[in-house]
Amino acid sequence: MSEHLQLTVDGAVATLTIDRPAKRNAMSHAMWSALPGLMDRVEHDDAVRVLVVQGGDNFSAGADISEFQTLRKGAEGARAYGEVVHAGERAIASLSKPVIAAVTGFCVGGGCEIALACDIRIATEDARFGITPAKLGIIYHFMSTKRLVEAVGPAWAKQILFSADLIDAATALRIGLVNEVHPAADLAARAKELAEVLATRAQVSVRGAKAVVNGITDGLHAENDELHALFEASYTSPEYAEGVRAFLDKRPPRF
Repeated sequence: MSEHLQLTVDGAVATLTIDRPAKRNAMSHAMWSALPGLMDRVEHDDAVRVLVVQGGDNFSAGADISEFQTLRKGAEGARAYGEVVHAGERAIASLSKPVIAAVTGFCVGGGCEIALACDIRIATEDARFGITPAKLGIIYHFMSTKRLVEAVGPAWAKQILFSADLIDAATALRIGLVNEVHPAADLAARAKELAEVLATRAQVSVRGAKAVVNGITDGLHAENDELHALFEASYTSPEYAEGVRAFLDKRPPRF
């Protein structure tokens, strides 16, 4: 695990904090390497229902460029380093539980890659977003590009990738890169509020919805056996029975 990634749990909500302020939360090789193990802990903690990913003054300024002349030097080093980055990104994206990115300050390059791997993105009004491979002679990874296109559409994805320019939070909201924008003083409370709402909902529904939406964005045009099994499991789940009882009793459900 990395000293610059802190995983804490408060009730049903886990929080992953990127904590490397001296480098604007730039992601090192060690930090990317730690992500799969941390996500495994979240996945297998039955008490945790939602994950929030956050930074401090900055979400993450991206990759640690100082490693480009060491660990990432040469074609073979770049290839191996890239695999570690994408394994970390995939670990977040493949979590069965909902993930909220609470974005502050700079969210650039690998930081934007992490945010796009999350299901929901909320940001401060002063947040800045950018994906900058065009300044480094790198082609952005296929799956990360796919997530960008899904969020903002192909035209804006091309502008972001071609220009490598930073965009402000208002633009990010307008094009669909983020779901909500809030004053900096309100972001932490809003992330907590949203996470707690998701944690109170029927988890068979929340996780099933995530699987269905991901299936659609991955190209499914009809229900497959895996999704059919999810639908069938929901009908026989204790949460379905509780939801019906609560509706008939005119009370909030206790999931």
